[in-house]
Amino acid sequence: MDCIFCKIIKKKEPADIVYEDKKVIVFKSKFPKADLHILIIPKRHIQSINYLKEKDKDLVGQLFMVAQKIAKEKKVAKKGYKLIFNVGKEGGQLINHLHLHLLSGKRIYFP
Repeated sequence: MDCIFCKIIKKKEPADIVYEDKKVIVFKSKFPKADLHILIIPKRHIQSINYLKEKDKDLVGQLFMVAQKIAKEKKVAKKGYKLIFNVGKEGGQLINHLHLHLLSGKRIYFP
């Protein structure tokens, strides 16, 4: 598979990893659109929200719980932050691996 996120998960591509557990990996965006721009992704390759199955409910919930944890650790939970899923090319999804963006700060350039 030629997915850049899968390569990061397998440690074949470098990334500034913020958090990792058995199912999720979190790293700083290489192309930040905000003062804080973190990507939260499942370790299992899922192309996008359109490819989720009923069995993925807990995994999607975990993505949000990890986002909450990171927001608290980065001290943006009280100030505020934005969570974004892009779906498909016209929805702004550039990498075909499900990922949740966590953005915060005064400089948020994300449509």
